[in-house]
Amino acid sequence: MKRIKDHKHLRPAVIIICVLLMGMMMSACGKNDGEQRYAYPLATASPEDTVTQIYAEKFAEEVDRLSNGSIKIQVYANSTLGGDRELLESCKDGDIPFVVQNTAPQVTFMPDLAIFDVPCAFENLDECREVLDDQEFSSLISSVYEKGGYQLLGIADQGFRVMSTNKPVKGIGDFKGQKIRTMENPFHLAFWKSIGANPTPMSFAEVYIGLQQHTIDAQENPYEVIVSNRLYEQQDYVVETNHLPHLITLIMNDEFFKGMPEENQRILKEAAATATEYARQASDDRIADRVRTIEDSGTQILKIDEETYKAIVEESAGVRDSIQEKVDSEVYNTFIECIDKYQK
Repeated sequence: MKRIKDHKHLRPAVIIICVLLMGMMMSACGKNDGEQRYAYPLATASPEDTVTQIYAEKFAEEVDRLSNGSIKIQVYANSTLGGDRELLESCKDGDIPFVVQNTAPQVTFMPDLAIFDVPCAFENLDECREVLDDQEFSSLISSVYEKGGYQLLGIADQGFRVMSTNKPVKGIGDFKGQKIRTMENPFHLAFWKSIGANPTPMSFAEVYIGLQQHTIDAQENPYEVIVSNRLYEQQDYVVETNHLPHLITLIMNDEFFKGMPEENQRILKEAAATATEYARQASDDRIADRVRTIEDSGTQILKIDEETYKAIVEESAGVRDSIQEKVDSEVYNTFIECIDKYQK
């Protein structure tokens, strides 16, 4: 494992965990069989009952299987080792080798990832996944991560992001004035402003009480997050805006990856490919159950009609233009070409 750096910003929990894992490694390496063994932390900021956790645990399981137990990965969920930004920084610094997280917080560090914030780009998840798996586009995105100091091992998803609110949405005008919590991402904020809402960034830990105390009227997340955090308890409606796919990346420190033996690199890539497909299927399987949980609670699920969806696309066109201006032209053009290529 890479030496733990003396960063003042590093959380004490990270130091403790890394030290413990180093101890595990030294103990394992001292076994009489002479075989070198490894143990590494993988961190997420998501709750345990989510596709993010399923993705992380399946990857760890596959790595263990393919390496015959010589490479061990321990998963730490629920922001145990830090929030999204802290995890991203710690991964880049080499303090936490592996991280599984959504793409939105990564845009600040890798601006070209704003390509995933183009609103209403996909008609369905199959189309989205085909674009992500396209060899040309995938290669470009991998290069973005590599330049940022990361190795991209895979991208899964938790379905589309949808809106929950206490006001029924039957037309574009119903978004007007709704104070909706978003992630701290400029393009997410711009999207909701473009359709008349009043977006406000807020720590996710404050969302439930914010809805309960009416500090905010609404929020947007995939079904998985809405149910795992019981946000539907404070909302009368879930509106299927499907404005963005909620993508989950499996990344690791690039320097650490490149310093590994080729066989270990192969193991990680193969394990990640299996875990990605597994997580995507798990997401599909769980969405229907999540919808049922919400409906059984009395919260109503509303679908956006074609006219309203077209209005959303038209009103948010400026966000798409803004992203085009800020993202590398090759990345943007390849993304749009792939969408055209895979649209049914």
